[in-house]
Amino acid sequence: MLKFLRAALLALGMVAGPCAQAASVLFLNPGTTREAFWVSYSQFMQAAARDLGMDLRIQYADRVPENIVKQAREALQGPNRPDYLVFVNEQSVAPEVLRLAHGSGVKLFMVNNALTVDQAKLLGAQSDKYPDLIGSLVPNDEEGGYLMLKELIRLRPPVAPGQVIELLAFSGLKVTPSAQLREQGMRRALAEHPEVRLRQLVYGGWTHQRAYEQAKLLLKRYPHTSLVWAANDEMAFGVMQAYVESGGVPGKGALFGTINNSPAALRALLDNRLSVLLGGHFSLGGWAMVELHDYEKGVDISRYGGRDRQIPLLQRIDRAQAKRLLALSNTQDFGVDFHKLSAKGRPMSYRYPFSLQTLMH
Repeated sequence: MLKFLRAALLALGMVAGPCAQAASVLFLNPGTTREAFWVSYSQFMQAAARDLGMDLRIQYADRVPENIVKQAREALQGPNRPDYLVFVNEQSVAPEVLRLAHGSGVKLFMVNNALTVDQAKLLGAQSDKYPDLIGSLVPNDEEGGYLMLKELIRLRPPVAPGQVIELLAFSGLKVTPSAQLREQGMRRALAEHPEVRLRQLVYGGWTHQRAYEQAKLLLKRYPHTSLVWAANDEMAFGVMQAYVESGGVPGKGALFGTINNSPAALRALLDNRLSVLLGGHFSLGGWAMVELHDYEKGVDISRYGGRDRQIPLLQRIDRAQAKRLLALSNTQDFGVDFHKLSAKGRPMSYRYPFSLQTLMH
C-alpha cells in the first residue's frame, strides 16, 4: 500500500523526484498569440525546454508594456516564483523589472532587447549591483537594418546620373531598442548611397494594420516609391496590401525588404513578393534556455561566449534556406538536439554555436 501511495504521489509531483527538480522558467512574451514571429519564438523555446528537461511557462503581454510589468510583479513577488524569469526590454520596461526583482531570489535573463546604453548608465548595471541578472542574448539588429537596405539597393536596377531611388521606411516603436538599432543600420546604408532618397520614415508599431493605414497615405504622397524597408514582416505585409490596392506589383514595381522568418514571409520570398528577407533571431529564446540549463548545472556561462552577448543571427535568407525553414516550422523539435549545444563538460575553448546554421544542418 505504501509503495502504491508513493507511486501515486510521485506521479502527481508531490514527492521529490526528477520531475520536482526541473528548473522552472517563466518567459514574458511581449507579443501576441496572433503574431507568427512571437508564436514561433515560443515554440522554439518549448522545444528547447522539452529537450533539456526544464519547466517552461509563457505569458503573452499583447504588446502592452504595462502587462509585462504586471506579469513580472506577480511572478517576482507572488507565492509561485519561478527559478528564472526571461523577458524582453520591450518599450524600456527593464529598469522596472529589475527593481521588482530585488530580493526575490529569481534569476533574470534578457533576450532580444537588453538594457540600452542610457539605461545601463542610469542603473550602473554592474553584475554586483544586479546579481540576479545573469545575462542577455540579443541579435545584430543594427547590422540587420543595414544589410536589408544594402541588398534592396543591390537588387534595384541602377539609375541614370542625377536620378534618385525613392525609399519609404517603416520602423517599429520609437522606444524599443531593436527598432532604434535597425533604423540606425538603415541610415548607415543610406549614407553610403546618395542616389537613394528616404522620402519618409514612420513608426508602424510592428503591426500590419498601422503600417497599412500609413502606407495608403504615403504611397499617394510618393507614387514613385521603388524601395520599401520594413523592420518586421507584419508591417511589410501591411504596406504590401496598400501597394497592391494602389495597383502595384510587389517585386516588380517596388522591392520590399523585411525581417522575420514567419511562414508567410518565407512563402512571400519564394514567390518573389519579398525581395529581401532576414531572419533567424526567433531562435534567441531557445538558445537562452541552453544557457539557463547550463547555469543551473553550475556552468560559468560567461566563459563560453560572454555573459551579455550579441549573436549575428540576422542573416539574409535565400530560397533554399526559406524552403528548409518552412519544413522546420512543421516539426516539433526544429531538428535541433539542444543537449549537444550545452557547455557542460566542454573544454574552455568551446563557444556556444548559436546561429542560423545550427538550424540548417
